[in-house]
Amino acid sequence: MSSSLIGIIFVQAYFINNTLENEEKNFTLNVKRSLSFVSKTIENKELISYNKIYQNIIESGANPDSTKIRASLILNSLNEDTNEITIYQNAISEESFKVPSMFFDIGLDSVSVSRFTNQRETVVYDRNTLDGNTQVSPIKTIQSYNTLDDIGRKIFETSYRDFYRDYPVYKRISTEEVHDFLDNQLKSDGIEIDFEFAIYDEDLSTKVHSKNFELIKPVTYGVPVFLDNNNESDYRLYVNFPDRNKYLLSSILRMLILSIIFTTVIVVAYSSAIYQLIKQRKISQIKTDFINNMTHEFKTPIATINLALDSIKNPKIINDQEKVMRYLNMIKDENKRMHAQVENVLRISKLEKNELNISKDRVKLHDLIEDAITHVELIVEDRKGYVKTHLNADKSSVLANETHFTNVIVNILDNAIKYSDEPPKIDVSTENVGNNILLHVADQGNGMSKQVQKRVFEKFYREHTGNVHNVKGHGLGLAYVKRMVEDHQGHISVESEKGKGSVFTIKLPLIS
Repeated sequence: MSSSLIGIIFVQAYFINNTLENEEKNFTLNVKRSLSFVSKTIENKELISYNKIYQNIIESGANPDSTKIRASLILNSLNEDTNEITIYQNAISEESFKVPSMFFDIGLDSVSVSRFTNQRETVVYDRNTLDGNTQVSPIKTIQSYNTLDDIGRKIFETSYRDFYRDYPVYKRISTEEVHDFLDNQLKSDGIEIDFEFAIYDEDLSTKVHSKNFELIKPVTYGVPVFLDNNNESDYRLYVNFPDRNKYLLSSILRMLILSIIFTTVIVVAYSSAIYQLIKQRKISQIKTDFINNMTHEFKTPIATINLALDSIKNPKIINDQEKVMRYLNMIKDENKRMHAQVENVLRISKLEKNELNISKDRVKLHDLIEDAITHVELIVEDRKGYVKTHLNADKSSVLANETHFTNVIVNILDNAIKYSDEPPKIDVSTENVGNNILLHVADQGNGMSKQVQKRVFEKFYREHTGNVHNVKGHGLGLAYVKRMVEDHQGHISVESEKGKGSVFTIKLPLIS
C-alpha cells in the first residue's frame, strides 16, 4: 500500500511537471511566432515609410540623375493555331535621384533615392515571315508600365535596406511603436501578461527599450530585426515576461489544485487506515493482557473458595463452628472481591456507552476527601504508612455525585498504596486557584516513566512488569477516574518520576 501510494504521488508529480513543460513549450512557440510577426511588421512599416518619402520626392518634380536597367526577362511563346510567335520583354528600370537631406534626418547634405518601374513589351510575329528573314516587321507591339513585380520588389527592398543600413535604430522605430506592435500581437496570440522589451545592437542596448527590461538569457526571447540583404542583422528584439512562471502555473492551476486535493484525500485516508490498524493491534494486545490479568486475578479467589468448601465438607471441620465461620467469611470476601472486579468492568462499559446515570448535587469536596480516606486508612495502617491531609482551600463547594466522586478519590489513593513497595506515605492537599479548586494526591511510591504517564489513563493499560503480577488490577481504575472527572467538567493530570513517587492533580470548578 505504501509503495502504491508513493507511486501514485510520483505519477501525479510527473504528470503535472510534464504538463507544465508542454505549457512552457507552447508559450515559447507562441512568443517566438509573435516576435517574428512583429519583426516583419517593423520591416514592412519601414518599407512603406521609405516608399512614401521617395514618392513625395518624385511628385515634387525632381528629375533623375541617372537611369539603368536592373533586370530583364525574355519569354517566347508559339501559338500552333495561328502560327504566331509572341516575345515578351520585361525590363525594370531604376531612376536615381539626388535629393537634399531635409527628407531624411541622417546628418548628410544629400542622399540618393531610387525609383523603380516595370516596363513590359509584347511583340507578335508571323512565324512564316521569320524564316531566314531578319528584317521582318512584327504583326503588333504592346507596351505597358506596371507596378513592381516580384523581381522589382526584391530590387526595391535591396535598395531601401542599403539606404537604412547605417541609420540609427531609434530613428527607424520608436519605443512606443514597438510596444504597441508587441502588445497587439501577443494579445492576438492569447498571451495577456505584462512584458518588457528592448532592441540590442549586438551586445549593447539601444535607446529603444522599456523601463524595466533586463537581459536574462534563459527567460528572454529574441529575434533579429532590420535584416540586411544577406538576411543577417546586428539588431535583435528581446522580450521577457516578469510574471512568466505565475502565468504558466495559472494555466494548470485548476488541475494542480484538484490533483493536490485528491492526493491529500488519499494520503489522509491511507494514514487513517494505518493508524486504525496500529490502534486495533494495540487494543488487541491490551485486551489479551487484560484477559491474562483477569484470569490471574480470578484464579486465586476461586482456588481459595474451593479450598474453603473442601475444608467445610471435612467431617472434622463441619462441627467446628469457629472454623466454619472463618471459611465462610473467606468465601464471602473472595466472592466480594470478584464481584468488585466485575463491577469495575461493567461500570467502564456503561461509561463508554453513556448509560451510567450520574446525578450531581452540591457537595463539599473536603467531606468527600475525608470519606474516601476512611475507606483506605485501615490498609495504610496495616502497612505502617500514613495519609496526611492539608486542606488549605477556603472554598470547596462543587457540583458532583457523592458516590462516584468518592470512588474517584479512593481509586487514586488505592493506586498510591498499591504502587508503594515501602510503607505508603500519602499527602492529600487542596487549594483555590481562581474559580477552581485543585486536589493534589502525592505519594512517595515507585513513580512512573514519561512513556507510562502518557498512557496511564487509557483503558486496560498497565505498565509491563514481565510475568511478575505483584500488583493486582486490570488497568480500569484510572480510566474510570479520568472519565468521571471529565464528566464533572474537571481535568486530571499526573506528574511523576521513576523511583520518587507521583502527584495526581484534579481541577474542578467551584460553585457559589
